[in-house]
Amino acid sequence: MVRFQKLIKKLFLTLHLQLDGALPHFHRNVRVLLNRVFPQHWIGRAAANEDNNLLPWPPSSSDLTPCDFFLWGFVKDSVYIPLLPTSIHELHDRITYALQAITTDMLHQVWDVFDYRVDVCRVTQGAHIEGL
Repeated sequence: MVRFQKLIKKLFLTLHLQLDGALPHFHRNVRVLLNRVFPQHWIGRAAANEDNNLLPWPPSSSDLTPCDFFLWGFVKDSVYIPLLPTSIHELHDRITYALQAITTDMLHQVWDVFDYRVDVCRVTQGAHIEGL
C-alpha cells in the first residue's frame, strides 16, 4: 500500500485537476478537500482569501479546454440521439461506444483547433472566442 501511495503522489506532481464553474465544486468543503489533497494542483473557482489553488478559473473565461469545445458535445451528440437510452446500462454502453469512436485523426484536429484558439486568445488578449 505504501508503494502505491508513493506512486500516486509522484503521478500527481505532474497532473492538475480542472473543475468547471458548477456550484457544487465551489462548496467550501470541496475546496478544503482539494487544497488538502491537491495543493497547487487544481484549477477552479476559489474564495478571495484562498491561495492554494494553482490558478483561479475566471467566470466567463475563453473556452480553451478540449473537453469543453469538443468532447462533451461529441459524446452528447452520440449518446442522446433518438431513441434515448432507457436504462443506466444502455446509457453507459452509449457513452463507452462514443468514447471508443474517437479516432486519432479527430484528436489531431482537436489539437489543431486548440492551437488556433490559444493563438486567437493571445492576439485578442483573452477576449471570448466562442464564435469561432
